[in-house]
Amino acid sequence: MTDSPTPAASGPHGPHGPAGPDEADTEALRQRALAALLSARERTALLTDSVDDHELTAQHSPLMSPLVWDLAHIGNQEELWLLRGVAGQEALRPEIDGLYDAFEHPRATRPSLPLLAPAEARVYAAEVRGRALDVLDGTALHGARPLVRAGFAFGMIAQHEQQHDETMLITHQLRSGPAVLTAPVPPPAPADAAGLPGEVLVPGGPFTMGTSTEPWALDNERPAHLRDVPDFFIDTTPVTCGAYQGFIEDGGYTERRWWAPEGWAMVREHELAAPLFWHQDAGQWLRRRFGVTETVPETEPVLHVSWYEADAYARWAGRRLPSEAEWEKAARHDPASGRSLRYPWGDEDPTPERANLGQRHLRPAPAGAYAAGRSPLGVRQLIGDVWEWTSSDFLPYPGFAAFPYREYSEVFFGPAHKVLRGGSFAVDPVACRGTFRNWDLPVRRQIFSGFRTARDI
Repeated sequence: MTDSPTPAASGPHGPHGPAGPDEADTEALRQRALAALLSARERTALLTDSVDDHELTAQHSPLMSPLVWDLAHIGNQEELWLLRGVAGQEALRPEIDGLYDAFEHPRATRPSLPLLAPAEARVYAAEVRGRALDVLDGTALHGARPLVRAGFAFGMIAQHEQQHDETMLITHQLRSGPAVLTAPVPPPAPADAAGLPGEVLVPGGPFTMGTSTEPWALDNERPAHLRDVPDFFIDTTPVTCGAYQGFIEDGGYTERRWWAPEGWAMVREHELAAPLFWHQDAGQWLRRRFGVTETVPETEPVLHVSWYEADAYARWAGRRLPSEAEWEKAARHDPASGRSLRYPWGDEDPTPERANLGQRHLRPAPAGAYAAGRSPLGVRQLIGDVWEWTSSDFLPYPGFAAFPYREYSEVFFGPAHKVLRGGSFAVDPVACRGTFRNWDLPVRRQIFSGFRTARDI
């Protein structure tokens, strides 16, 4: 998950086709954008109002920004894109643009900046939001202008805020001290979960990867294109904590042969022996989760593992990580119709019965949960619960065009970043779909990341 920088000028071609929505669709789009913006702000308030000003301004980890930086950055990006970019308004606080430019200031240095104090940041974000809602109310969402067609700019900003909400939730996990967030536990796995096959065969052949029609899809998801993959098997569910304990107990962190060279160097340098936030006490594995120490649940998908750990486990198990194309084919391709679906279960939006999303629960659901969200081939939990590492580098699709600024995706393309797919329990549905692509450095463990494995025929 990345921060967003100051916008560059939009090019002449946006992410949508030439027609876009007609006037009859405009009101529905406006209501969807309004709901997405309001939902994101409600979550931002929960994450920032649950701690005092000292905790808002503290840096809980050098990997993360102070929460107050994220709060004002959210407002600043909304001002840049909706007030200035869409409506052409004069800047409210031009002097703070540089402070909240994610590319100008790395996270580790942000506490030393003259940031807006918590009360001032809240006032600024609220003022921007009030004006942004007026802009939404008065903007035509059809026509030739790419930035606003189908409400793209408003959807982009809602996604941006939800992405930072996930980042702030990571900060909450990293902070020390008692729990300040609560949520109900996820539903138990259905009765058939214990009898599920360990893997599912995905038939080879071409399928449509990416999208050219999803109105709020971001540039790296575009354009739709044919991709051909051979037959392969993929795990029916993500790898569980119990399965991962088998890797640990078999000496997984002490056997160099399972690790990529860079991963082995990371293990040795940091003396890693388990996923982040795990520790042993009297022979029992425990974990810390949002200020609570608890027994590691063996049936939940493993969480807080780096790409190197996921890759090492897969090698130990005699398997491999799926490629990004394999993951998307398993998640979207319907062999009966030959179509690529929006989500594993079909084209309908996520519901609580289909996926664990939106911080509704503060943990993954047990493996095999959400039978209503399974793919046509029977693969479960492809959306929600944990981000899933793939074997693929983060690269552009054929025909990629940066929109509306290069720094969202293009500057990260290359072998340094690995792709994650599927979303976690911390991802809001507005920022999660079958084509959505996340990426991060292969050393990252603080993110809500897990994995599933694959194998060739």
